[in-house]
Amino acid sequence: MKAVLKNYRQSPRKVRLVANFAKGKNAKRVVEELGLLSKRAALPVKKVIESALANAKHNDSIDSDNLVVSEITVDKGIVLKRFMPKYGGRATRINKRTSRIVVTLNEEAKEVKKTPKKVEKKAKEAKKEVKKAPKKAVKKPVAKKTVKKAVKKTKK
Repeated sequence: MKAVLKNYRQSPRKVRLVANFAKGKNAKRVVEELGLLSKRAALPVKKVIESALANAKHNDSIDSDNLVVSEITVDKGIVLKRFMPKYGGRATRINKRTSRIVVTLNEEAKEVKKTPKKVEKKAKEAKKEVKKAPKKAVKKPVAKKTVKKAVKKTKK
């Protein structure tokens, strides 16, 4: 399930902020959250995700409740070149950038079954046994001064 928006008149850098917010989340929930987001790019990204949901429903007959935004890319589109007059008869170029937004939806992976309680209890018991195991006595290194004193006493 895919949807594309071409030549959206906002720089890709600004649109990516919103796109990264939506990545990896449930599609229906993202649509609701983007409605509350106070970024200019939120509305177009929301519309593209809604379009992808409609494509999934119409083309593939998939229930939209378990769809996830698996991939959302924002690439640069065409660049409109304009010029601004400057001092001394010069002109500088202004790049008016556009974005190309591509949204891909996939079905959410089913949750893995939890391990039985018996297995969990055995794991906890094993951890307790490891904690109860006696610690080996560690020999402390002998200070150099005491060794020197012992050597002097033996020489005398």
